[in-house]
Amino acid sequence: MQIETLRREQEKAQAREHIHAGKQPLSPIEQVEIKLRLPNKEAHDAVAAQLKDSFRETHQQENFFFDGVKGELSSQRVVLRCRFYNKDKRAIVTLKGGQVITEGVGRGSEVEDDVDPMAARDFLEDPSKLLQVDLPFIKDLQKKYNVSELKSLGGFKNVRSDYDWEGFKLELDETKFDWGTVYEIEVETPDPDQLKAKLELFLKSRDIPYKYNTTTKFANFINRKLD
Repeated sequence: MQIETLRREQEKAQAREHIHAGKQPLSPIEQVEIKLRLPNKEAHDAVAAQLKDSFRETHQQENFFFDGVKGELSSQRVVLRCRFYNKDKRAIVTLKGGQVITEGVGRGSEVEDDVDPMAARDFLEDPSKLLQVDLPFIKDLQKKYNVSELKSLGGFKNVRSDYDWEGFKLELDETKFDWGTVYEIEVETPDPDQLKAKLELFLKSRDIPYKYNTTTKFANFINRKLD
């Protein structure tokens, strides 16, 4: 695993250890990602072919979203998500805030932790069970946003393939909505401008079309669009 990928994953692991040790919740980590849109399956597959020697793994993801029954989270541009990996191999609850995408670079706060996958399935039938999970950031959101009850917003599936690229983890996504499919590249990095230039050169030199992403997956889901 390369240095920057290792650094980021160590930060997340330390945050989880901090939570499970019963300490006060850490401040959310700022997530900075390069986000490029690929126009079609052909471009997606071309990227996969170019990176095949650095392939790590593929995740079959199911993403489900929740809001307060009165829209307490969405009104503050806060996103609460439960993601399942490869059916029920793993489940992670994530709280995101203030997501902004500019010139193909997304920024926003993020805090997350693992939960038991079987227990997490119960959230889909009874969303308020998520509020009973013993995670400090869940307790915090109840107080901060005055959330006493949750509702499910539904969700979508995503196939994510991970590759090692330039010392970072490059994520190649195929996101399946009921109204269409979106293809994307995401790379998390503390220095997006320099790495984005390298990524654009990588794609251009191989005649792979792309454009800067302008919206999040969640925004496309809520608005039923493919922007």
